[in-house]
Amino acid sequence: MVIIIGAGLSGLLLGYRLTKKGINFKILEARPRVGGRINTLFGANQTPIEMGATWFGNQHKFLKALLQELDIEYFEQYMEGGLLFQEHAFAPPEIINVHDQTPSYRISGGSSILIDTLYNKIDQKNILLNQTVSGIKVQKNVVQVIANETFEANQVVLSLPPKLWAKNILFEPQLPVNLIDTAKQTQTWMEESIKVALTYKHPFWINQNLSGAFFSNIGPITEFYDHCNQQRSKYALCGFVNPAKSELSKQERKTQILNQLKSIFGAEAQSYLNYQECIWSEEENTYSKSDVELFPHQNNGNPIFRESYFKGKLLISSSESAIEFPGYMDGAVNAANATFKKLINSK
Repeated sequence: MVIIIGAGLSGLLLGYRLTKKGINFKILEARPRVGGRINTLFGANQTPIEMGATWFGNQHKFLKALLQELDIEYFEQYMEGGLLFQEHAFAPPEIINVHDQTPSYRISGGSSILIDTLYNKIDQKNILLNQTVSGIKVQKNVVQVIANETFEANQVVLSLPPKLWAKNILFEPQLPVNLIDTAKQTQTWMEESIKVALTYKHPFWINQNLSGAFFSNIGPITEFYDHCNQQRSKYALCGFVNPAKSELSKQERKTQILNQLKSIFGAEAQSYLNYQECIWSEEENTYSKSDVELFPHQNNGNPIFRESYFKGKLLISSSESAIEFPGYMDGAVNAANATFKKLINSK
């Protein structure tokens, strides 16, 4: 029996791989949903809106291979037309025409299509939600995992951000000090991000010969993109807000965002169908306050996470542990594939 802690992309992919090999496992997930930092909501007219992981590129070979394996389509991010750059509050945004830019992609129907596909390929009785793990006891012949109830396994895989298990799970015996210290100083990608999206009846930016993309030095929105569906029949804009704006009330933040959009695109930007936002620092199963200030991707991909512990009874498989592109969806896939090989080789 293998117990996987965390039902994000890495944990679900590992469960899918184990399912195909006929190996018994359980996935314990603290949230009431699967997906972790992948979370597609559906706005007006069922427009897919990404509140979490969204984009990937040609360099992300592990993710692209998985999408092909699962027969999931993806499409190129729309970037036709001018890109806007807002440098100063007292000056209108500058229009920049970018040529021959490196393409980025989005998953057709939303990033959660990948999560749903993996979830549906796993016997759902093996995925237990609302199970917050508080302790892991490694004994001679068994590993006990203490959540809402106690589970027993031969091996346990930590498929959640390192800072979370380092701060929230009590290990007996204790993990090596250097591993715990490194994990506590590992930045969790997205943990302080604010994402916001607005759906519209019409893509007014296209009528202005704009791509919908803009970057701002003054905020509150720092970067925004066209977020229409692949068929370009449902219309939205989506991007990131300065993390400091988490201190505002939702209404104050929304008012500032709408005022900025009006200054960028004109009054049409305020005629939205619905508004969605996600403050990731309010997600207790993603965010944990750091003891010291961490820089982006700090300790992501650290080799210490690719070791196994307690004679192979404890393994680590989250995006932050990946050797390539840690913190991204591609890293989560890479980590799950590598951990699966370790599990198979230990049988």
